[in-house]
Amino acid sequence: MLDPALAPFTIALLVMLMIAALEALGMAFGASPSGILDSALPDLDADADHPGPLDADAPHADGAAGPGPLSQVLSWLCVGRVPLLVLFVAFLTAFGVSGLILQNLINAVTGFYLPAIIMVVPAFLIALPATRALGLGLAKIIPREETEATSHDSFVGRVATVIRGEAKRGLPAEAKLKDLHGQTHYVLVEPDADEDVFGQGTEVLVVQKVGATFRVILNMHPKLRSEG
Repeated sequence: MLDPALAPFTIALLVMLMIAALEALGMAFGASPSGILDSALPDLDADADHPGPLDADAPHADGAAGPGPLSQVLSWLCVGRVPLLVLFVAFLTAFGVSGLILQNLINAVTGFYLPAIIMVVPAFLIALPATRALGLGLAKIIPREETEATSHDSFVGRVATVIRGEAKRGLPAEAKLKDLHGQTHYVLVEPDADEDVFGQGTEVLVVQKVGATFRVILNMHPKLRSEG
């Protein structure tokens, strides 16, 4: 495992374990790193189930230009349907494991390892479809759907329910809400007032977006109910 030819794959697995530990620690304190990262990302119109090729020049049905190559690649990898850190962990795992397997198979046949700079290419090519396959599977079981091109700014005025952690000013908690299309989103929320504290199960009203988090107040309107 310490051989230089195996170093990229061993490092990938170590980074994967570090991210997993960071995510577990963050969730214990009510601030999931994956939630923070996803909230900070721009909205993607992800269609992970689209089976077609990545055609950067393909027009939309309304005649408008299609998304750029990067957006199409991210969509193909299920970014926007599955938390980004989950996909990154899946990629690191697939890359590290496939690289170690390939190198050990070569070593068993030839008696030596190929240079790491050569083997990262096939390992990378294996990791991409493996990440997509895992993303497609997780998208069906993780209650997270953002397949519509819904701006996070449209969440202002929506009612959310705190589901993990305790929201304090400067210490956001995870909440869920439904957009105008009835799709569920998971966001980080913190009180708009310094003195407020919102525990798990509290219904709150989103009043503004500040960076990666949403400022909220207690929902005092009986007619406004969370649909989450």
